Amino acid sequence: MATALKERGEGSGGADGAAVKPRRGPLKAAIVAMRPQEWIKNLLVYAGLLFSGKFDELDAIVAATVTFAAFCAVASAGYLINDAHDAELDRQHPTKRRRPIAAGELSKRTAVMLAVALVLVGLAGAIALEGPVIGGLVLAYGVGTTLYSYLLKTEVILDVMTIAGLFVLRVLAGAVAVNADASAFLLLCTGMVAMFLGFTKRRQEATSELHSGTSTRPVLEHYSIPFLDQMVAMVTATTVMSYAIYAVNSPNIGSKMLASLPPVVYGIFRYLYLIYDRKDTRSTAEIVAEDPGMIGAAIVWVGTVVALLAIYG
Repeated sequence: MATALKERGEGSGGADGAAVKPRRGPLKAAIVAMRPQEWIKNLLVYAGLLFSGKFDELDAIVAATVTFAAFCAVASAGYLINDAHDAELDRQHPTKRRRPIAAGELSKRTAVMLAVALVLVGLAGAIALEGPVIGGLVLAYGVGTTLYSYLLKTEVILDVMTIAGLFVLRVLAGAVAVNADASAFLLLCTGMVAMFLGFTKRRQEATSELHSGTSTRPVLEHYSIPFLDQMVAMVTATTVMSYAIYAVNSPNIGSKMLASLPPVVYGIFRYLYLIYDRKDTRSTAEIVAEDPGMIGAAIVWVGTVVALLAIYG
């Protein structure tokens, strides 16, 4: 009995003597597998609302929120499909093995059925409430996440570029939802930020696997630490420059938007500090949502943009 409990993760300790968390019930396992903490990335949908100066218009707020909810539903479906596909690899990882599907708390069949339901709800809601264009963008996002899970995540460089494309889709959909013009520089900046986050994440993973001696993400075989450092340096500079160019040419208030640059620069440098100096192994969403410096930078940035648009817009 003790052996069975240990294998199921229900005992008081694991093979290494560390405490093992009790098994989660089906509902909690499903919620955890949907990764609601990652929905913070979908806040990019509100970029169009923010930079268009329509943050005081109820119809625009509702439209952006509906689009946000649709992306959250499809994003969670993507996580479920990804974890079902990677269950065997995740069981070999020191932390990913605790994911509900890898831990045997949620079956692959249930995960896939839930994913299909989420996609249908997300698409139906987007089309019914916001129209076929938003529905098409949400569908494109779903197709992109599926291609990433089954094919592109194993292709060096293309894996990060795909992530960047999915970030750009969020911003584009948010702008379309509120009938705002999506500035080319805003989309470019979004893509650069996404590649910045993507390459820093790959560096986190490569460093972790190097230290642990495991190999759970095949694409990391093609990434070396020096190469990733070069990529991070390049996209860091490009991200700052692209946002600065956007701020100089802001569609609504011109170069006055430059006042919002300092918190952006601080946030990027703070993130690099956490990854390189503090050796932070948390996910991007966790760092952004939990680190006081990152939270402060985000609040100051949003507050500055809102104040500038209210004063000069």
